[in-house]
Amino acid sequence: MRKHTMGLLAMAAATTLTLSACGGAEVGGEPEGEESAAGGEGITIGIKYDQPGLGLQDGAEYTGFDVDVATYVANELGYSEDQITFKETPSANREAMLQNGDVDMIFATYSITDERKEVIDFAGPYFVAGQDLLVAADNTDITGPQDLEGKNLCSVTGSTSAEKIKTEYAEGVQLLERPGYAECVTALSAGQVDAVTTDDIILAGLAAANGDGNLKVVGNPFSEEKYGVGLPKGDDQCEAINEAITKMIDEGAWEEAVAANTEGADYTPNADLNPPTPEACA
Repeated sequence: MRKHTMGLLAMAAATTLTLSACGGAEVGGEPEGEESAAGGEGITIGIKYDQPGLGLQDGAEYTGFDVDVATYVANELGYSEDQITFKETPSANREAMLQNGDVDMIFATYSITDERKEVIDFAGPYFVAGQDLLVAADNTDITGPQDLEGKNLCSVTGSTSAEKIKTEYAEGVQLLERPGYAECVTALSAGQVDAVTTDDIILAGLAAANGDGNLKVVGNPFSEEKYGVGLPKGDDQCEAINEAITKMIDEGAWEEAVAANTEGADYTPNADLNPPTPEACA
C-alpha cells in the first residue's frame, strides 16, 4: 500500500471541486493491447479527481483512500496496477457512466441509497461516513452542530449539508457558500467562518492536505453515509468485491489506508460503524 503525501499541491487541485464538475476525462489512456469497460483484459474504475485524501489526480498519479481500496479490490479480481485505468466520475454523472459502459465500477464517495439501487447495483460498503464539522484545532466551543447557533458555517454552493444544520440543529447559523471545499478551508483558516461541513472523511482529507495541523474534525458525526462500489445493474462481481473488501479489512490494509490518507488530521473513523461489514449482494 503506497503512503501518500498531500500538501499544498493537493489543496490547489482541490479548488476544482464543485457540484457542477465537468464530465469525466480519461488521462493517460490504457496500456497497449488492453481494453476496459467492455469486458477486455483491463479494468476502468471511476473515481473523483479533486478530493484530497479520497480521489485526487496529480499528473499521471492517483492518490486517496478510494484509490487505495479500488486498487486493492482490482488486484484481488486479478488485475495488476498497469491494467487499471482511472477515469474521472463527477457525482452527477455516476449512474449514467455505469449504464453507458464508460466505467466498470466506481469508487467515488458513492453513498448507497434505495433510489440509486433501482438503476445500478452496489457492492460494499467499504466505508461508513457521517456528516461532521471541520474547525480550528484549538476550538473547544464547537462539539456538534447544535453549537453553531449564531456562528458562521461554510459549505459548497448547492450542497444540502449546511441547510440540514440550519433546519435541524441551529436555526441562527449564518451560512456562507463557496464554489469548492478548498475555498471553505481557506475561509476557515482565515477566521472568516467558524466551521466547514460535509462527510467526515472528506473533511479529514482536506485537513490533511492543508498540512499545517491547524484544523481538526470535530468527530461527532450526525448522519450515516455508506460508501459503496457502484456497479452496472446485473453485474456478477459483487460477491468477489465484497470478499476483497473483507480481506483488506482483515489484513489491516484498510486501516493503514485510512491512516495514510488522513495523516495530520487527527481523525478517527466512527468506530461503531467502521470498518464496515459488506452487505449481502442482491
